[in-house]
Amino acid sequence: MPAIAYLECSRCHARLPADVPQTLCTQCTDQPAGALYVRYDLAHLHGSSPREVVGEDASSPWSGMWRYRAVLPEVAPVTLGEGWTPMLRSKRHGGVFLKEEGANPTGSFKARGLALAVTMARHYGLRKLAIPSAGNAAGALAAYAAAADIEAHIFMPRDVPLANAVEAAAYGAKVTLVDGVISDCARIVGERKQAEGWFDISTLKEPFRVEGKKTMGYELVEQLGWEYPDAVFYPTGGGVGLIGMWKAFEELERLGWVRPGKRPRMFAIQSSGCAPVVQAFEEGASASRMWQDPATAASGLRVPKAYGDYIILDILRASGGQAVAVSDEAIFASLRDWAANEGIFLSPEGAAATAAYDQLLASGVLSASDRVVLFNTGAGLKYTDVVAAALGLASAGHTAR
Repeated sequence: MPAIAYLECSRCHARLPADVPQTLCTQCTDQPAGALYVRYDLAHLHGSSPREVVGEDASSPWSGMWRYRAVLPEVAPVTLGEGWTPMLRSKRHGGVFLKEEGANPTGSFKARGLALAVTMARHYGLRKLAIPSAGNAAGALAAYAAAADIEAHIFMPRDVPLANAVEAAAYGAKVTLVDGVISDCARIVGERKQAEGWFDISTLKEPFRVEGKKTMGYELVEQLGWEYPDAVFYPTGGGVGLIGMWKAFEELERLGWVRPGKRPRMFAIQSSGCAPVVQAFEEGASASRMWQDPATAASGLRVPKAYGDYIILDILRASGGQAVAVSDEAIFASLRDWAANEGIFLSPEGAAATAAYDQLLASGVLSASDRVVLFNTGAGLKYTDVVAAALGLASAGHTAR
């Protein structure tokens, strides 16, 4: 496992030390301050093959996302078995692979980022962590904080899927339900963290959630034979996974672990009821505006403004990708379609990706021969109350109305 060389600002490229906990760049003259990237000295890995470093056996003691420990911080992990999720090939679309992140602990991709963030919090001796969450990050922080014997203070919208509130409380976190959306929760954390002694572990306001999420990029490349797909569809609220995967692709190329070729086109998928990144992309803007009155049943996509929107937009344009909005009606139609015809119960966010794929295939942006990875970011069973309401299913007897 490599030592961290330094932390680098994504805006001004200033270098900060990693021997103490850091949040955002302290050197930026413009606001908002830049999110920080973790940088390593990887010179000792140059010339090595990925199989020499990662190994062939995905079930070894260093399993899951920690099989990539050669490109993660040198630290004892807090782990619940996160990572190495299935790559499922669609039976109807020959070029489509579904990355099933619902197989992670706590049932979502959030396990990756919070496993690394909590690991580093324990390493730094932090005792109280706080997070605003649209749902799944709350359960993940609560679980890993419990495993690490750290206090977790969680703020979620009152109307999150029931499973999110239940699991966070069951893990022993201190949960506050807020009348509003995730930006309102973030405001409360920001106002209270100094007085309460909380370390803010919000999306991109510390550098290690990106490091956990970048393992999705390493995995999908390894699972495709150390080759890039043509495109990646990523349901985008805060967008940390998309940012992390792009960082992984950069590292893979520096290490020579991926065959030469064009990186995947990256597609950020949002709901038409909350699509600030789509709006900014279509306007040619460098950052998004706060989305007014966000409304979507895909709770993870109900993020009025992502802190890392400027990074997301840069990645979309550099990759030749797009930001795509789909309606809630299309989301739930696709969810039902994949359940009935593929045997996969998608989360609403994951169904946004499958719906967007159908939309871009029909419009000619993609061809059926393109090799595409679609991310299902969470287990559909975590959304049974939301899906039941959307599909008009009776609460008793489990029969359609």
